[in-house]
Amino acid sequence: MVTKEHIADGPILEMRDILKTFGSVKALSGVSLTVNAGEVHALMGENGAGKSTLMKILSGAYTPDEGGTVSVAGRPIVPGNPQASKEAGIAVIYQELSLAPNLTIMQNIYLGVEHSNFGFVRNSKQRDKCITVLERLGLDFPPEMLVASLSIGERQMVEIARALSFNPRILVMDEPTTSLTSHEADRLFKVIHDLKYQGIAIIYISHRMEEVYALSDRVTVLRDAELVGTLDRDALSPETLVSMMVGRNVSTFYKKTHVADKAYARVVLSVRGLSDGRKVHDCSLDVRAGEVVGLSGLVGSGRTELARLIYGADTASKGEIFIDGKATTISSPGDGIAAGIAYLTEDRKGLGLFLDMSIKENVNISVISNDANRLGFLNFSSAAKRSDKAFVEFGIRAANDTVTVGSLSGGNQQKVLLARLIESDPKIVILDEPTRGVDIGAKSEIYRLIDALAQRDVAIILISSDLPEIVGVSDRVLVMNQGRISGEVRSASDGVISQQEIMAFSTGTATAVPV
Repeated sequence: MVTKEHIADGPILEMRDILKTFGSVKALSGVSLTVNAGEVHALMGENGAGKSTLMKILSGAYTPDEGGTVSVAGRPIVPGNPQASKEAGIAVIYQELSLAPNLTIMQNIYLGVEHSNFGFVRNSKQRDKCITVLERLGLDFPPEMLVASLSIGERQMVEIARALSFNPRILVMDEPTTSLTSHEADRLFKVIHDLKYQGIAIIYISHRMEEVYALSDRVTVLRDAELVGTLDRDALSPETLVSMMVGRNVSTFYKKTHVADKAYARVVLSVRGLSDGRKVHDCSLDVRAGEVVGLSGLVGSGRTELARLIYGADTASKGEIFIDGKATTISSPGDGIAAGIAYLTEDRKGLGLFLDMSIKENVNISVISNDANRLGFLNFSSAAKRSDKAFVEFGIRAANDTVTVGSLSGGNQQKVLLARLIESDPKIVILDEPTRGVDIGAKSEIYRLIDALAQRDVAIILISSDLPEIVGVSDRVLVMNQGRISGEVRSASDGVISQQEIMAFSTGTATAVPV
């Protein structure tokens, strides 16, 4: 095991003047990266900035264009050779887990590198080594346990254990917390701190700024295939990072142009005493035309469950819903859509999008029947115009609208889903974690779209676990705790919504106020 006492002076990794093009597209333009042993080095930038390409060159999956060099501990490694990268001590844990669920933990860790004599696997030696690497992570899983029986967070730990079985010097983690609960993420962060103390260099790729602030010693930012710069920990700030990543000042990031004071606007959605008898209890709220109401709370507080009741995805046990002052029965998503409600699910891949279908098909699928004439024949030109309009208004980045949605970045997938929802011309839009897994540039564009909807007098409910986001985008915030709306937080005299007050209501340390 490497300890602080054994860390050599100087960088463990040096990537110099890395160039990479794919046809006419420049993916990396002379990018350099230096990482020290025993540090967490965050790599940030929008989707398409070049982060993944740089890491694939490091792992040997891609060969850089002529001129660039990669060296580990001062020794050059053969470019475009995954085995050479592995032998140099480089391990990569990708965002999409690659474990075989029907195999045991031990079989997954040593898949393809089983310890054997004359072709026979030595299970006892393999088991001992497996226990050692699991203990290194503070895990007490039996090696014979099936991966299928583990949670997503536990599987993430097995991925790390598999990487550590090769005794890496450099460990790359690509968006490791995307599918983790807050408890699982905290456990992962402890493991990262332990690995750092053991002298392993960790390259941490994330869109979540709070994680970067908590973990990183330095941050390198890429933008449009180029290196923008590297910051030490004491130089980090939201203003600086946003400016580096998107090329503009943070003051425009959450910019609102809709009128925030909607005290006299009509109430579009009114909910009274809504409950499901399990996770949502006696919830009441109003949302006015052109208003963005944040719905905040800790994981498990009932935010998504309340949204699903309003939309009709789940069945309410009691309560009433009024739309434009009229009592409305909503017992299915079809009822919700007919009442003018659009709901953007937090699970865009599983419940929102048709990944194997094109952008055009996804944008039009909910309203394609509107294009049929009396004989049932479709007017395909209307669908094309609708798709072209979505490309422009939502800033979808793709070669054309025939590209399959599954091949798009997270941010562009979210824009396609938003475009489809808005085509139904809703009165009420419920957005559940609309920027989860989305890069910072796409976040800014989604905030612009929310603001544009509010300008059109759409009533908006925004659910988010990102406090800066919910404070920056919302006109006021309703907070949930244990299935109930525990309070409302409005802007203070300085125009800022208090994050501390939101957390007080979220944790139950503040007294509930009437909403």
